[in-house]
Amino acid sequence: MADPTPATPSRAQPVPLAPRPDQDRTGARLPAPLTSFVGREREIETVAALLRREGVRLVTLTGPGGVGKTRLAVRVAEEVAGEYPDGVVFVALAPVQDPELVLSAIAQVLGVRETGDQSLAERLAGALHERRLLLVLDNFEQVIDTGPQIARLVAACPRLTALVTSRVVLRLSGEHDVSVQPLPLPEADSEAMTAETDAVRLFLARARAARAGFVPTDADTIAVAAICRRLDGLPLAIELAAARVAHLPPAALLARLEQRLPLLTGGPRDAPLRQQTMRDAIAWSYDLLPAEEQALFRRLAVFAGGFTLDAAEAVAGDAALSVFDALCALVDASLVQRADGPGERDPDGPRYLL
Repeated sequence: MADPTPATPSRAQPVPLAPRPDQDRTGARLPAPLTSFVGREREIETVAALLRREGVRLVTLTGPGGVGKTRLAVRVAEEVAGEYPDGVVFVALAPVQDPELVLSAIAQVLGVRETGDQSLAERLAGALHERRLLLVLDNFEQVIDTGPQIARLVAACPRLTALVTSRVVLRLSGEHDVSVQPLPLPEADSEAMTAETDAVRLFLARARAARAGFVPTDADTIAVAAICRRLDGLPLAIELAAARVAHLPPAALLARLEQRLPLLTGGPRDAPLRQQTMRDAIAWSYDLLPAEEQALFRRLAVFAGGFTLDAAEAVAGDAALSVFDALCALVDASLVQRADGPGERDPDGPRYLL
């Protein structure tokens, strides 16, 4: 793949950014979540080290809805903010549905106006060309077609670094993809250190917020560990389940988790709609798929314990569809994951899970 062509940096004229005297230069533009950040020490260290590496200027955090990409990006940005003398800027793209409006959203946050005979891309390149700045672009998956414009902007501004969160890999030259995984889980056959695992710590923190005075017993902690395993360590699902402790003790909650989606509702009213229920979190990604990939995703739901490529082809039911390409697209969209880890080999080929 050819390197992205700079947005005519030689023609870009310096553009002053609108002054923001009431904001701290390096951190005030980051959101300040009202809930505590739990765990992810290894991921923070990994992504921060990647951003510090010579030549790395485009990093994408990918993963399924509700895995915690935004919170991780904000925490990493806080960690490295002091290394960007011209600031850290956070651009929330979830409300933007039209890819043509992405540069406008970035320009609005930066205070860059489209005036004169220069395009907005040229104005942004002129404003950022000499600035050592970290640009955090959150929720990029629904405007993925704008990816090449972001690549050209980064290429035109040698001191600019972009940290992007997306459910889909951008597939851009120079992109470094970091797959954000669910939280580590306690072992099913061991009670030792159960309360110290990140998934259980997150559940207990959110349960205490939902029910003042909640003090878990040993039996509660064992039930919470089982809940977290049942929810595969997905932070959004864990938080939605923990909120139910206001009405159900952990053991009763676990007994009702056989049907997960109907129970995992009632997220905070100030959260985006796609994060208020697990069904909405999945639907957001599903709705971004083309029709043929939606059809394959529905057909794959028959597999309860994972499947191979051959099995996927057997249920696809569309001779014209490249099941391999469609399955790869579902993996890239974070709706399907490889079940085998690095170095693992299955004689029937790789296995996949929904």
